[in-house]
Amino acid sequence: MSAATPVIPPGLRTGRAALAVSFLLQGTTFALLVTCIPEIQHRYGLSDGLLPVFLAAVPILAGVGSITSEQLVKRTGARAVLRVVQPAVCLSLAGAGLGDTLWQLALALGAFGLLVGALDASMNMLGVGLQHRYGRSIMIGFHAAFSLGGILGAAVAGLGSHYDLGLPVLFGTAAAVIAPLALLTGTRFAGPAELGDAVREAAEAAARSIPWRPLLPLCLAMAFAYIADASVSNYSVKYLTDGLGSPEDVAKLSYLGYMVAMLLGRALGDRAVQRWGAVPVVRGGAGLAALGFAVAAAAPAAWAGIAGFTLLGFGICAIIPQVFAAGGRLFPADSDAAVARLNLFNYVGFLVGSPLVGAIADGSSYRWALLAPMLLVLAVLPLADRFAPAPALTPAEA
Repeated sequence: MSAATPVIPPGLRTGRAALAVSFLLQGTTFALLVTCIPEIQHRYGLSDGLLPVFLAAVPILAGVGSITSEQLVKRTGARAVLRVVQPAVCLSLAGAGLGDTLWQLALALGAFGLLVGALDASMNMLGVGLQHRYGRSIMIGFHAAFSLGGILGAAVAGLGSHYDLGLPVLFGTAAAVIAPLALLTGTRFAGPAELGDAVREAAEAAARSIPWRPLLPLCLAMAFAYIADASVSNYSVKYLTDGLGSPEDVAKLSYLGYMVAMLLGRALGDRAVQRWGAVPVVRGGAGLAALGFAVAAAAPAAWAGIAGFTLLGFGICAIIPQVFAAGGRLFPADSDAAVARLNLFNYVGFLVGSPLVGAIADGSSYRWALLAPMLLVLAVLPLADRFAPAPALTPAEA
């Protein structure tokens, strides 16, 4: 006789739905910012040489915000931090559209970076706590909601460009809509009554000491995947406008296609792994992502660039979730610790990706710049064997 399915309290289901909405709102906010980089650059007179500096500062400050929020969560709880920082992120987005001098942009993007780091940490802490209570994996659904929000944000940004709304109207209106929704959603987050000690238990599990060596190949795969992701987030729209002469509203379809592919890939990825196994899926994903970069780099027109970035989304979406899954298989008793270690390389990828592509593009062209993340994605191929199921390790054995 099979074990009885655990009964999920209604309050926990409500908290899960609210957190999914929070992820969706953050995906929308992030997409609005990154798809409007050409407009931001034009508004503030930001040179191509200085742009990578501003973009690289965001993940650095996000790391600071993430570390700081961990201390705040210990004192007030993940729910309390998330309720404050998500509306504040919306205000920083509005600030990025309202200024006209570089110091104002630096202030707005600095605030955005710090707040996004705190938001990312508190959202994922709350998600891990919910997953702890559910007793099964539900985190992929939250990240799928982020992808859906990214599609929405890119579509709204495209409409803003098509109707020439301008950044003050586009970002200001978005903040005026998203911030109240974030405040309302925050009233439904799961708290101590629903979660009990789940968040604290998950945090303690993530803090356990496990060795780095078995995880290093997976850490590299994660960093390479996020370098690719940062390249698309920060430069796909700019490549189409500056490199291919595309109108700004059409150029935003590059990120939209990428996020649609990510969402579809995440919806179908588990079935592909069940049918063919993790190693072929990762290898196929790396090959498809590299092909996407090649198509985009060789694109004769905007439509081919959009197709390339869409292919890239299908490829990358297969790699990132499998990194976490492989880390969990290595240390099943300490999977939270493994995931926490691997997630650090999310920031490494973003920190390296933006300056790398920006510097090469500034010295040559965006076509050549896209080949750098393409080569790094291909470097995932020899690492793919590490995604195969293997006997679990204990810290002592490793």
